[in-house]
Amino acid sequence: MAGRLDLDGKPIKAMKICMIGAGGFIGSHLCEKLMAETDHEVVAVDVYNDKIRHLLEPPGQHPWSNRISFHRLNIKHDPRLEGLIKSSDLTINLAAICTPADYNTRPLDTIYSNFIDALPVVKYCSENQKRLIHFSTCEVYGKTIGSFLPKDHPLRQEPEFYVLKEDASPCIFGSIEKQRWSYACAKQLIERLIYAEGAENGLEFTIVRPFNWIGPRMDFIPGIDGPSEGVPRVLACFSNNLLRREPLKLVDGGQSQRTFVYIKDAIEAVLLMIDNPARANSHIFNVGNPNNEVTVRQLGEMMTEVYSKVSGEPALEVPTIDVSSKEFYGEGYDDSDKRIPDMTIINKQLGWNPKTSLWDLLESTLTYQHRTYAEAIKKSIAMPVATS
Repeated sequence: MAGRLDLDGKPIKAMKICMIGAGGFIGSHLCEKLMAETDHEVVAVDVYNDKIRHLLEPPGQHPWSNRISFHRLNIKHDPRLEGLIKSSDLTINLAAICTPADYNTRPLDTIYSNFIDALPVVKYCSENQKRLIHFSTCEVYGKTIGSFLPKDHPLRQEPEFYVLKEDASPCIFGSIEKQRWSYACAKQLIERLIYAEGAENGLEFTIVRPFNWIGPRMDFIPGIDGPSEGVPRVLACFSNNLLRREPLKLVDGGQSQRTFVYIKDAIEAVLLMIDNPARANSHIFNVGNPNNEVTVRQLGEMMTEVYSKVSGEPALEVPTIDVSSKEFYGEGYDDSDKRIPDMTIINKQLGWNPKTSLWDLLESTLTYQHRTYAEAIKKSIAMPVATS
């Protein structure tokens, strides 16, 4: 809005933002934020617009209607892409295949989506001297150094062996036959290319490494707001089990540790990057909440408790079952043990810290998903049955 100032007290000029992947989980929340709190214009690029339809329709009826436009295109070999980037001040690339179940079963699609398809975006930004905010992943870190130490080794508890730092931590992947790392490797390579474009050709860039962003509209509930087949990420998997009154499946006992951050907190960080290029350019930022660390098993237990509260339904007598990673994901699966973000750089450059507790973000997310599921079931019951 008019009168907004950046972190250095300078007026923020309205800009035109080409957002690739605007129709997804992160993109939809970012579009809402930009429409509600800024004067920026968004050129929304995606193959679907379901999650931002409320911002687009009815046409001309919102205060922001003249500041957002939707362009239905796939960035693979689409000649319109360069023109959209060229006419914008900033490009934000959110497009990716980023579901772990796909890394084994669709490794080629995963590599193409996250590296090959991103190449033209980087190229057009560099050639036309346009700023780029590229979304990567915390998976580029791979496994921690500590994971290679014996389980009872005292150094496993030392932060330098498991806390992940943008400018210091090594990126450790499993063997080539472990195709689960196809995603992380493709994402790391595009990061390296962006960094090289900055060093050699002056590309202004910021790279974002999300650490499990959680909230309403995340992933899909199979058969309700997404395909009936397929396996979404862990929180959506657990949500789906809870909604259908099924035990939560804990892969390899649910011993992996993760941190989770609320989408609205994370979007605040992205807005700071957009509005403060002098502080954000040439940086890679972890965006996560190290205070919200749990094992996957603990996450399942907490979600079971939260869901009982928001739905009024009692927990199942057998709330969880253990499954092997091979059974759940197929051959070639591998995993990282812990993902704890170091927050030093983003705090120093942008003054950002997450606020929302794990319990609160789970309550918000499960309340939304319970309501969405209930509404979908009500609609399916209300639909007339076709007769021959």
